[in-house]
Amino acid sequence: MDKELILKRLKELTDLIKKHNYYYHTLDKPKITDQEFDKLVKENDILEKKYPSLILKNSPNKSYGSKVKNNFRKIKHDSQMYSLANAFDNNDIKEFIKRSVKFLNLDNDDDFQYICEPKIDGLSLNLVYKNGNLVSAGTRGDGYIGEDVTENILNIKNIPVKLEKDFPDFIEIRGEVFLNKSDFERLNSKLENKYKFANPRNAAAGSLRQLDISISHSRPLKFIPHGIGKCSNNFDKIENYYKQLKSWNIIPNNLIKKCGSVEEIIKFYNQIDQKRSGIDYDIDGLVVKINSFKLQERLGYVGKNPRWAVAVKFSAEKANTIIQSVDFQVGRTGAITPVARLQPVNLGGVIISNASLHNFDEINKKNINVLDLVEIERAGDVIPYVTRLVKKNSKLNTKIKPPRNCPICKSDVLKEKDEAILRCSNTYGCSSQKIGRIIHFVSKKSLNIDGFGEKQVKQLFNLKYINKVEDIFSLEKFESEIIKLDGWGKLSFSNLINSINNAKKISLDKFIYSLGIRFIGEVNAEILADEFKKLDVFISSSNNISLLENIDGLGPKAIASIIDFFSKDINKETINKLKNHLSITFIKNEPLDNFFSNKHLVFTGTLSKLSRDEAKYLAKTRGAKILSSISKKTDFLIAGEKAGAKINKAKQLDIKILNEKEFLKKINL
Repeated sequence: MDKELILKRLKELTDLIKKHNYYYHTLDKPKITDQEFDKLVKENDILEKKYPSLILKNSPNKSYGSKVKNNFRKIKHDSQMYSLANAFDNNDIKEFIKRSVKFLNLDNDDDFQYICEPKIDGLSLNLVYKNGNLVSAGTRGDGYIGEDVTENILNIKNIPVKLEKDFPDFIEIRGEVFLNKSDFERLNSKLENKYKFANPRNAAAGSLRQLDISISHSRPLKFIPHGIGKCSNNFDKIENYYKQLKSWNIIPNNLIKKCGSVEEIIKFYNQIDQKRSGIDYDIDGLVVKINSFKLQERLGYVGKNPRWAVAVKFSAEKANTIIQSVDFQVGRTGAITPVARLQPVNLGGVIISNASLHNFDEINKKNINVLDLVEIERAGDVIPYVTRLVKKNSKLNTKIKPPRNCPICKSDVLKEKDEAILRCSNTYGCSSQKIGRIIHFVSKKSLNIDGFGEKQVKQLFNLKYINKVEDIFSLEKFESEIIKLDGWGKLSFSNLINSINNAKKISLDKFIYSLGIRFIGEVNAEILADEFKKLDVFISSSNNISLLENIDGLGPKAIASIIDFFSKDINKETINKLKNHLSITFIKNEPLDNFFSNKHLVFTGTLSKLSRDEAKYLAKTRGAKILSSISKKTDFLIAGEKAGAKINKAKQLDIKILNEKEFLKKINL
């Protein structure tokens, strides 16, 4: 074959592969199938192998991420990245402060100072510096493990590769990657209408998470720091940490304000809310943080949220539209939710066509029906919902009636006592509940399987390639069929299998959460993992009511749900099958080496220097387990003033009793 023709074809293939990589990776809108893309790559590889002297300088095989769509390398954070609890009004701000004061056992918040700054609507990033050198950058991910985007952020001006002076040996600097509104508009103006990004946050996330790093580098990404993780140096206040960041040319937000009272916070919140339309980047609220790192350490964390900070969201965005129809959706727990199909309306840059009606009691209370003009609201990331009736359609006199049977499987519908929700009674046979359980199982907070979202789960379920959660580990046997499906190919299927294999190592708390037991969210899953440490121990203890009732923080609904879940053979069979595929380990940050490590404590009476909640929290961080009642299992009773009958029982069982002073000494305070 003529070398000129070969060279010409190699150039054509390079241009085609680069173009379709752009549609696939950058816009997430492929114009050709995976099979067609694979053919281009294969042809290019064959020609390069046969004619190595003709390989182009810009060969697809020399471009990072252009040969195949690989997943980002996973990166473990040295300290967990937390998310903020939300507040929505002045009362929520006051409650946040009131809780902090109570937890610290103070009379008031006179000693508090607050750092308040706009909450940027971007993508969280963790920068790691060792000896002043940038060694890694990772996305938040699940808080423990994110994606390594180190190469992608090297062109962001506000992220130096080296800290110049007075740097610690090790530090995690946390902040937000975002696009200015003006830069977002310029970026979108270069894209075809069908490929435009919906909002700056999506554009920032899409720009950062590029396998072809040249695309990330070409985008005008910005970074603003707002937090700190693990650090070898100690800072006393946030404001001093921010001053140090400035000396390293990592510039914090220029709209930060230090406040000394709830009145000042509310005033500043209103000021930022009024001027946010004039700020050249999207913000969705105000973050309020207690300035003192010492108080932050005392307050600690509850579940995934710090007790010392809160995100006060701006007023929910609202719009009016017409209900075109009402459908009934069935979730993984059998809950039947009425959903309004709306005349599409733009709400905060997002086109909304569906909104939750919550339940039938709410429908009756709001007097809502099809063809009515209603107000919808969307606060933060919350699913849009109908807030009120704006105008009744006089032509329609009927009401939206609750179904007598499940809209999916036609089984009987039940209404549990003290619940407004209707549920399908066919827990293990209803296809919608099965799909819901699989979606929950592969979701970000559970196994976190990349590329396995609701759309893929429904497609593979409906085609009978999966029917239960454990079936996802047997998908390889259907490769020849799946790669022929619309939207699939060898590349995307291979990526999915890799993601599934990468998810096989899972912590015990995430596995417990992934099972979808009612009332067992992330916090309760962590409590159970901390208590039992091994899955088999948890299973064998699942019917022990007295043991479960003695676990601090576990409520009666959660306990009843655990007992019910493990009373079903089908659930035990599922777990046994999953154990063959997964490596389930108990992962816990090492507690401080302390006298109370692995000891069982019960508290009674009133403490003077600490609140009961803080005392429990401090004991837990030192490896103790907190029980609700005295038993032979109890190692120590911590007794404050006005202690009750627990002291007598402890004496009867010969359990060691410590007063507050002795307790504080044992935890080195």
